[in-house]
Amino acid sequence: MSTIKDIARVAGVSIATVSRVINNGPKVGQKTREKVTLVMNDLGFTPNANARALVTQKSSTIGVVVPELTDPFFASLASGVDKVAREKNMQLLLSTALLSAESERAAINLLIERRCQSIVFHSKKLSDEELLVLCKKIPGLVLIDRVIEEIKHKCVWIDNAEGGKIAARHLLSLQHQQVACISSKFKIEDPALRLKGFTQELANNGIELDEQLIQYAEPNLQGGEIATQHLLATGKPFSAVFVYNDAMAIGAISTLEDNGFDVPNDISVIGFDDVLLSRYSRPKLTTLHYPIKEMAQHATLLSLELLKTDANYNNNGLKYVPRLVKRESTSAK
Repeated sequence: MSTIKDIARVAGVSIATVSRVINNGPKVGQKTREKVTLVMNDLGFTPNANARALVTQKSSTIGVVVPELTDPFFASLASGVDKVAREKNMQLLLSTALLSAESERAAINLLIERRCQSIVFHSKKLSDEELLVLCKKIPGLVLIDRVIEEIKHKCVWIDNAEGGKIAARHLLSLQHQQVACISSKFKIEDPALRLKGFTQELANNGIELDEQLIQYAEPNLQGGEIATQHLLATGKPFSAVFVYNDAMAIGAISTLEDNGFDVPNDISVIGFDDVLLSRYSRPKLTTLHYPIKEMAQHATLLSLELLKTDANYNNNGLKYVPRLVKRESTSAK
């Protein structure tokens, strides 16, 4: 395998000159740069990014931590980071972490070991205190889908509570009074805030959500099916249901129709996220648009910007608000 020394010998230049060409450094004439590049190609030399990182203490890699990739939501998040990485001629290093503090800690440590200075971190289980320490340790660390007041300038998040309120206002505008809710069973902030906003808006309109009409399950298709079965088993009537995410909502529609209910004529269903599948379900799903890919791109650019500025770089982060997307799964009572 060819080395920098080999390149320097064949090209008739110093090792320092080869190093400058590899790192696109200054003080190298165009003819010399072309000559060294030609020799590198002839000898099949490929610069070692890890070795270069050891010398420069910098990495051309952008890291991203997500819980999983089977969920289209997190796949879109990773895709948003990857888009910016490609535009910046950087590599993407993806680390997955299930919803536990231990796995999140292991995922972020992996990226640190690889000398990632720019990291987009979707964390739901690490404490605020631990994240504050990490953000001081890693200047280019940006949190997505979470906000901590002390490091708000390093956060990109969505107003989940407002999303719940928007869903409630939509169902109320359609004259629904008996409503149900399907939420995630995971003890994280997103489902709690969405449910809180939903119930608050109902209460503001004189409607109290029956606790038996709130069901919890895993946030996937099967979870939506199981939660809907539990709702129907209560025997309590409801004409509309607000669901934590689109996968659960599509699972809910399947169970409702299997049990003889027409969606939306008998029961309206509204989801959250606006993943691609929601546009192709039958009926097409009314949902709250969560611009996760756009948010991921913004988080990545913010991460790179933080590396260029001093430690006192200040902004207010960026809060997004969900947008109602009306399709076919909701109708007037």
